[in-house]
Amino acid sequence: MFTIAGLGNPGKEYEGTRHNSGRIILDHIRKEWDGEFEPDKKLNALVSEVKIGKEKATLVAPDTFMNNSGKAIGKLIKNEKAAEKLVVIYDDFQLPLGRMKISFNKSAGGHRGLDSVIKAVKTEAFTRIRIGTAPANSKGEAKVPHGDEKINKFILGKFKPDELKTIKKVAKRAAEAVEMIVKEGREKAMSVFNQA
Repeated sequence: MFTIAGLGNPGKEYEGTRHNSGRIILDHIRKEWDGEFEPDKKLNALVSEVKIGKEKATLVAPDTFMNNSGKAIGKLIKNEKAAEKLVVIYDDFQLPLGRMKISFNKSAGGHRGLDSVIKAVKTEAFTRIRIGTAPANSKGEAKVPHGDEKINKFILGKFKPDELKTIKKVAKRAAEAVEMIVKEGREKAMSVFNQA
């Protein structure tokens, strides 16, 4: 069974922020597969059971703050075999808005939410879908904020309405990517979706 996790912060004040891209995308995926989120007190997360083709999948939005995302996910992923079927969706300000990238078995790259997941599941060997949030320069590369204060202000800032439209388009592609990961494997999904 696959576990699809979307990282972000719980609570109204964080809705629509760049740091909540993982949760925004996961919510789109939930609707795509007619799932309903239910609060799970034991996991401290919103959980939805869905079917992707013939495969069952658990969608998980941790209700902890971003930097403790691993607490919920670690309770579901108890060994390396389970980690093989884990897909974590999260924001990446080093990718331009509108882009997403699938990767596997990489470091956290400074993302504290992802770092928390790696520590909790005790392996880096799981799939990630990174969602770009940065504005692009004239070459189409990410304009990356520098310094802790600027980074925090940027990631906790809300998407503008036109940016949210872009995120909705990315959410559609991310849903297709998750479907391909589940049905045809992550290598195929990486070869198809990392080109776009």
